[in-house]
Amino acid sequence: MPNAWFRPRGTLARDGCAVVVDDAIDGWTHTGLRVADVAAGAAVDLPAGDVERLVVPLAGSFDIDHDGAATSLAGRANVFAGPTDVLFLGAGTAATLRGSGRVAIAQARTTQARPAVHLGAGDIPVEIRGTGRDTRQVHDLGTPDVLDAAALIVCEVITPGGNWSSHPAHKHDEYVPGHESQLEEIYYFEAAPARDLGAPADADAFGMFVTSSSPAGEIDTHATVRTGDVALVPYGYHGPATAAPEYDLYYLNVMAGPGPERVWLISDDPGQAWVRDTWPGQEADPRLPFTAERADR
Repeated sequence: MPNAWFRPRGTLARDGCAVVVDDAIDGWTHTGLRVADVAAGAAVDLPAGDVERLVVPLAGSFDIDHDGAATSLAGRANVFAGPTDVLFLGAGTAATLRGSGRVAIAQARTTQARPAVHLGAGDIPVEIRGTGRDTRQVHDLGTPDVLDAAALIVCEVITPGGNWSSHPAHKHDEYVPGHESQLEEIYYFEAAPARDLGAPADADAFGMFVTSSSPAGEIDTHATVRTGDVALVPYGYHGPATAAPEYDLYYLNVMAGPGPERVWLISDDPGQAWVRDTWPGQEADPRLPFTAERADR
């Protein structure tokens, strides 16, 4: 039986975009995502509405006209080249995007307007989280400490070949003040051969991703993930995301929910929480951080 919460590449294509996640998906309410491959001279129109957005270049550079202003995003060569600059657009803002490359537009439903914000790549905090084979690189593109949004929370994660992330498995599907948030979450994946391995051009880069049920609902995703695939997490424990040893794995996370606070608070899977206690005794993976200077493949 098809898994409603895992969507392989191409199955969410619509309206000229490679990926469209919105409330047209049964049971999906708070978040949205569009991923578009933009050819030189083409335009992507973002109509005004009760949504706020974060424009995230995945590869290439883009210009956005909005509210009588124009913002240029320098972007990056690819998602493994370190953080990118991003543009936040508040609710009620219409925009037109032009450029060349691949772009993600993350969104969340809200009627609370916020002013537009351009964050440079140097303004994006880069976290090296975990140690040993649990080491991963996190870019806080639109997290509460970085961006004054009304509802939207966005980050991206790079997991080098052979490592695990979203580990230990965790959940954020009920509101427990000070302990757990209620947030639905989108994972958009890309994968590429690890550096310096001399992989052929047609190498089938992949990783793995898992979800499991919680008291909030039944979910069971055990998926091989490749560039363009999307996993939806309306509830339940999620993780790990695992990069095959020869391939690096990237994912963009988009979160929002109905709770009164815009905050990311999680509860670990009780059977896996002990893993965090092993991290202080190990070194972080020396392959990280991935930066623009180390982006050659």
